[in-house]
Amino acid sequence: MAKRAVSRSRKGKSAKRSVAKKVVKKKITKKAAPRRPAARRPAPAARPRLRAGVITHTELASSDPVATKNWCATVLGWKFGPPMPTPTGPYHMWRFDIGTGGGIRANNPPEVPGSIPYCEVPDIHDAYDRALGAGAIEMLSPMALPEGMGWVAIVAAPGGVPIGFWAMK
Repeated sequence: MAKRAVSRSRKGKSAKRSVAKKVVKKKITKKAAPRRPAARRPAPAARPRLRAGVITHTELASSDPVATKNWCATVLGWKFGPPMPTPTGPYHMWRFDIGTGGGIRANNPPEVPGSIPYCEVPDIHDAYDRALGAGAIEMLSPMALPEGMGWVAIVAAPGGVPIGFWAMK
């Protein structure tokens, strides 16, 4: 009988050991990150409304562009960006909060120092042709500006007043 007791105790101990060795493995699941709405692409910039005939740019032709720029900044409070290089020298641009502005450049003799207002038009070629047909004199035929900044043309209106045209196309 003693043997049975030993064997029972061994069975009891080994049974306890096997229970102790069993580790309950819990299935670990990663929590899914909360779904975010799909990132929206920014809407394409709306093309600004055409302001036909509005003077949107004034160009000052100066015999000393840097002096003119400094005077405008000091007296009028105009803020200028970095000058844009051009074949005839730096072009100093300013912009107002209302969406208009202009630039200061060296005058090109025999041009005298002065100012040229640029009026926005829907089509540069059409406006130029209409101006000449109405008695203006050609000063600068339509030409593309660098870096896709639109097109310009200049005519002398009756009486000799220079008027510029600007259009995106």
